[in-house]
Amino acid sequence: MTTPADRVRELVVRSGMSQGDYALSIGLDPTKLSKSLSGARRFSSLDLARIAERSQVTVDWLLTGAETPLATAARASRGSSTELALAEAGRIVELRESAARLGYHQPWAPVPSRSEARRAVSTGVALAGEALARLSAMDLDPVVLDLAIVVEKAFGVDVAITSLGDGFDGLAVATDGVKLILAALTPVAFRLRFTIAHELGHLLAGDDQGVHLDQDVYARGDNSERRANAFAAVFLMPEPILRARVVRGFDQAGFAALAVSLMVSPSALAFRLRELRLIDSGAAAAWQGMSAAQAARLAGAAEAMAAATAYSTEPRRPGLLARDLFAAYLDERTTLRPYANLLGVDTVTLRAELERSREVSG
Repeated sequence: MTTPADRVRELVVRSGMSQGDYALSIGLDPTKLSKSLSGARRFSSLDLARIAERSQVTVDWLLTGAETPLATAARASRGSSTELALAEAGRIVELRESAARLGYHQPWAPVPSRSEARRAVSTGVALAGEALARLSAMDLDPVVLDLAIVVEKAFGVDVAITSLGDGFDGLAVATDGVKLILAALTPVAFRLRFTIAHELGHLLAGDDQGVHLDQDVYARGDNSERRANAFAAVFLMPEPILRARVVRGFDQAGFAALAVSLMVSPSALAFRLRELRLIDSGAAAAWQGMSAAQAARLAGAAEAMAAATAYSTEPRRPGLLARDLFAAYLDERTTLRPYANLLGVDTVTLRAELERSREVSG
């Protein structure tokens, strides 16, 4: 199979359908498919996207015959606990690549790595410093409920919060044209924030060109995991904020209030404060076992904790990708289908709602 037409022809055979029925199944006129297979007509970007979706392959494979590392990993994962996570990553990557083919590229904005440190932890700390400097220059605050939107704006990464199946906190995908973070839905808001920051650390450090899976973002793991954890700790708990808050008289209630305001786990905060020598080992040992509920109770922050939990249990579509696919539709470069696919809604219903001229009032 040396050409895209050869590969599409093979997919038609695999489907067990007639060529005409296969064309109809992807919303394409059978005559147009026939012309494309014969070389009289080129496959459009939308044609390729629909074929890829229908036959569970990638557009890259249709065009080149080569699989990406993500596609290879997804195929190898079938029947395993990683299948759902990789399938969702593949779906979003395919939509991002479709947006790029339509002219809506998303620039990746990494930060410089100026550290000459050899230790993974030191490198992660330095990288977090560069990332926080980027946020400061853009007047963005990492201590906000919607950390995903901050990461998208500052670094050009698509961020989704979604179900990833059992045993996964998150994953990062890095290709030449795509930078993606997927974080798992969880009732533990602190864990979600740490996952997003951890995966950002992997992307900024250049860990893996392809896909990086994290079953437990708190695990010590290898050097890349230690670096990503060090990055996340500094990124989510900036030293200037900690030094401003930890003053004379800082006690358990103050510690709880700080954990809730930063939206980090008490255990991670205790470790970070001890590391900076802002609290002693005795205080760290006494406070690190505090639960999220206990922190909220001590801080009188039930409302803030409830809002954070609601956020971490609600699916979030990648904001940058949603913007680009909707713009492509408005600019009439594609149909509404890619945008509807991202949202997971019916195209006909979505179009009817978007085209409605006015709301019906009761």
